[in-house]
Amino acid sequence: MTDINSLTPVATFCGKCDCGCPQLYVDESAPVERRIVITDDFGQRVEMSADQFGSLVEDAKAGKLDAVAAV
Repeated sequence: MTDINSLTPVATFCGKCDCGCPQLYVDESAPVERRIVITDDFGQRVEMSADQFGSLVEDAKAGKLDAVAAV
């Protein structure tokens, strides 16, 4: 597992506190299928390809995730 400090930060989700908010990174040294990294504030991470992340973004833009955000 790559050290988080070697990843390129892209976005922080929340950022209104100092509690280790979820973050989005790119890991240029990872295999293509694991280059996008999302971390959470519990020390866990999800690794995915840019294509998979693109699908997630498309679904979010289309409103398919709106119900999840309302929970």
